[in-house]
Amino acid sequence: MTPEPKYPQAMGTRFEAVSVGDLDAEAVCALRCPAAADMPAPCESPAAPGGDAAESTADPGGAAAESPADPGGAAAESPGGPANAAADGIVRLAVFDFDGTSISGDSPVLLVRHLAKHRLIGKRVLGKIILWGCAYKLRLPQNETWVRGLVFSAFCGKPQAEVDAYLRDFYDSAIDRLFRKKAECAMREHEAQGHTVLIVSATFEPLVIRATEKHPFHHQIATRMAVDEEGNYTCKVEGLPVEGAEKLNAVRRFADEAYGKGRWELSYAYGDHHSDRTLLESATVPFAVNPDKPLLRTARRAGWDILDWDD
Repeated sequence: MTPEPKYPQAMGTRFEAVSVGDLDAEAVCALRCPAAADMPAPCESPAAPGGDAAESTADPGGAAAESPADPGGAAAESPGGPANAAADGIVRLAVFDFDGTSISGDSPVLLVRHLAKHRLIGKRVLGKIILWGCAYKLRLPQNETWVRGLVFSAFCGKPQAEVDAYLRDFYDSAIDRLFRKKAECAMREHEAQGHTVLIVSATFEPLVIRATEKHPFHHQIATRMAVDEEGNYTCKVEGLPVEGAEKLNAVRRFADEAYGKGRWELSYAYGDHHSDRTLLESATVPFAVNPDKPLLRTARRAGWDILDWDD
């Protein structure tokens, strides 16, 4: 068994003990409610609009290029790397959600459990996160920025490099094993067809950057936490969390900057949650992956493909 990452003792403040079992509450997890349907065969290749595309030259295991500052704020957007334009000069994007789609779990929930287990967040903070989770589960209005600040309070004032290394180790020990084989297969099929594969996620940027280094997608857009002038993390989101409709906005900013307006197409999109509707509705070919009940209803009404990626 891979040992859990250890954060230096210099983490600072001692917290009251909390019960990790508290985090198993449905409200905390705000877990998806996947529903099965008749699914296509595993790893079935989606048809490429516009015919055969040029073969991709991307390295499937390669790391994403360093992300420039996002003009809109929060997203960590990586315009470097291959631009797989088809014969018509259009770059076709295959965009994957991360939590619940590419992985069979929720990385922020797993991180909160881990931080609580190691007493890096206290009972009051944990209680606020639980209440937020209740509102999320009930689909009540929530402050996405506020809850991410609560989670990142464990790292507030700590050097960015130190925290990023900690989150990198956490990804390796707790998250990477949840990466779905069928997601990886679909990404490789898109890459083989010359599509540019992109992850867009509300989770924290360092986790998705690490996933980029291990799995076959070319770019990532994720929620970035702000760093102060001394290079330490704050509890503030830089811009907006990459959640809901902001996912589509972030993809558009990324693609316009990387490829130019009118030179790209959102050809394929994969999501599992009703908050992914805006992204899926904008794709030429949308896929609902193990969808929650509201997204399942939308997918059935719209005639979208519904995929079962559980192993």
